Amino acid sequence: MEYKNITLPANKSIALIAHDNKKPDIVKWCQDHKEDLSGHTLYATGTTGSVISNATGLTIQRLISGPLGGDQQVGSLITEGKVDFLIFFWDPFEPMPHDPDVKALLRIAAVWNIPVACNPISADFMIASPLFATEFQRSVPDYESYITKRTH
Repeated sequence: MEYKNITLPANKSIALIAHDNKKPDIVKWCQDHKEDLSGHTLYATGTTGSVISNATGLTIQRLISGPLGGDQQVGSLITEGKVDFLIFFWDPFEPMPHDPDVKALLRIAAVWNIPVACNPISADFMIASPLFATEFQRSVPDYESYITKRTH
């Protein structure tokens, strides 16, 4: 696989996801970082989007619920270059019926080289980074060259 560099904009597109037991954590985190988040485009799955929006007043583009396909929607947005950053507070102690979807989403995030925070401390470190609100180069798979090579 070949890679190409793209520029992450200063105003990121951020996906917010939280499993049920972690929704209070993501709401508190968003309240604590409301000012930082307000300058970015926010996406969230189902209920997570509702509870964050209601608690913070942040504008959030809501997707469907994670178990109903919202995780795949986020993955699709990542592959389309429409999500630059993933904040996903998942519950390591709760079995998830849609665990394959979660693993697929995390795989897509790794393949497309986007930052992922899985708990409040990692999200704090990432939002505190000077790279959070600036342009930044990242390498992504060069799908066009992959297709060209596969068809010749």
